[in-house]
Amino acid sequence: MSDVIQLLPDIVANQIAAGEVIQRPASVIKELVENAVDAGAQQINVLVVDAGRTSIQVIDDGKGMSETDARLSFERHATSKIRMADDLFNLHTMGFRGEALASIAAVSHIELKTRTNGEDIGTQLSIAGSKFTGQEPCACPVGSNFKVDNLFYNVPARRKFLKSNTTELNHIITAFERIALVYPKIAFTFHSNGSEMYNLRAGGLRQRIVDIFGKRINQDLLPVNVETSVCGLGGFVGKPESAKKRGVSQYFFVNGRYMRHPYFHKAVMQVFERLIPQGTQVPYFLYFDVDPKDIDVNIHPTKTEIKFENEQAIWQILFASVKDAIGRFNDITSIDFDTEGKPDIPVFDSEQSTQLPRMNLTPQYNPFNSNERSHEHRSKVKGGLDEAPIVHSQVPEQWEQLYEGLKTESAPVGGTLFTGPGDVGGSLIDEKSPSHYQYKGKYIMTAVKSGLMIIDQHRAHVRMLFEQYREQLVARKIHSQKVLFPETMELSVQENTIFQSVREEIKSMGFELTDLGDNTYAVYAIPEGLEGINVLQLVHDMIGSVQEKGVADVDAINDSLALSMARAAAVPYGQVLSNEEMEGIINGLFICSNVNYTPDGKTILYILKQEKIELMLG
Repeated sequence: MSDVIQLLPDIVANQIAAGEVIQRPASVIKELVENAVDAGAQQINVLVVDAGRTSIQVIDDGKGMSETDARLSFERHATSKIRMADDLFNLHTMGFRGEALASIAAVSHIELKTRTNGEDIGTQLSIAGSKFTGQEPCACPVGSNFKVDNLFYNVPARRKFLKSNTTELNHIITAFERIALVYPKIAFTFHSNGSEMYNLRAGGLRQRIVDIFGKRINQDLLPVNVETSVCGLGGFVGKPESAKKRGVSQYFFVNGRYMRHPYFHKAVMQVFERLIPQGTQVPYFLYFDVDPKDIDVNIHPTKTEIKFENEQAIWQILFASVKDAIGRFNDITSIDFDTEGKPDIPVFDSEQSTQLPRMNLTPQYNPFNSNERSHEHRSKVKGGLDEAPIVHSQVPEQWEQLYEGLKTESAPVGGTLFTGPGDVGGSLIDEKSPSHYQYKGKYIMTAVKSGLMIIDQHRAHVRMLFEQYREQLVARKIHSQKVLFPETMELSVQENTIFQSVREEIKSMGFELTDLGDNTYAVYAIPEGLEGINVLQLVHDMIGSVQEKGVADVDAINDSLALSMARAAAVPYGQVLSNEEMEGIINGLFICSNVNYTPDGKTILYILKQEKIELMLG
């Protein structure tokens, strides 16, 4: 029997490793910038063309590499940070496995120029698909200059599945921001297709956050700073009024490395549980300083999932620290003791008797008695500042005719609620009980022949408005309404990138936005029917919705924008509705294409069967 197991060639092994480490252009940015940080750079410049498809360039002023090190750096498992197995549990650098450069070189063309401080001449290397195609001396500044062209040129299947340029650029910006937020003392620049998007000067952490996310976030940050024997914790957390539904900046870092941690996220959100509206979240930028021996960062190829040894203890520290930050800075409504201009309310004296006010009236008075129609009955209220007469006006002649016909008018008859595949009951509105009832300002209850139907008023209105807005978007029939006082809207670089990709769709919805420069826009017109709504927050929510879903085609963008508008314009929970308003929501719901679920899959209605009601009541 012949042997079937054989060693993979290095080129194939590197391409397999690239599939884990280099998933998209953003992965290349992450690896190269982290290497620049480890090299002690104080200035890092990132340049991309066509969202990294055509070219990625990272230039740093670090310590550079010698000719030998430059050649060895592209070999698999070549690293300057690991000498023995114990070093894996005492890591103070970003990259350490020695797979990044080898993986990048396996799927692209690379040109490297590097020079150390002690050498007069640098080294230039050219690599294509893990094969060295050239090496020669060159003149270059101290540091390293990596240029990666034609990413995935030899793996067409991977290149084919890259998303649109807007989506890939969004991922690159995300990876860039995660590193820039950790190292505020390093200056960064970022250029896309020759246009400068970031120019981050060296400074403090708060200034770095403001430079990345805009000036408006500065007033919403509360500092967090605590030192314990288990870990150190610093950074900032947002005030309750900064809570948003979408597009919230939330970052955890441990020992200078970005991480995802749902368990710690729950600790922060639990502090704000009763301080912010349900469904919203606050921004936070929290930095953990933990002994490297107490964490494991090598459990995931991208090193974004980190295992902690004292996870529960750190959870308690995080919860207490965030809670203390809110309380220490008195971020709650204080009691107003300013009584100037307020009415003088006398102090209650328990020993002093209190006399109830009395009213004089005539029990024999009958306004419908013809003998008393012209009589003016006056009663004087005692105990007040003045005596105020109560005057009964005359009753008009033949008042009975005003109410003729009401007793014979028939009650409105309800039609079919819903039929088809989405029908959950196939019921008709009970003709004997046409009225609707509102429960706790949230649900509409109405009798149907099969039982009691309960409708979520907000979700039902969202479904109605979503289909209306989507139809108007497709037909381009939404009209604009000029605003009296234009508002100014500031976007972050990432938000502005997404906004540019959907700007025409937002314009077709009836928004008129004028570019003021520096990622700032003035809102001069809004769609009709949105008066009284926080338009700036609505635009931010729409951009955040597009960012979350990563949509690319026009239909998906229209759906996302229509849903954001519907959520903003729908009746909120707690709003008291009249019977006519409830009737309008019910009728509007049951002409929709789907009456059972909202566009994002939440249940709208439920029918409590009559048999179940009788069974519960015995």
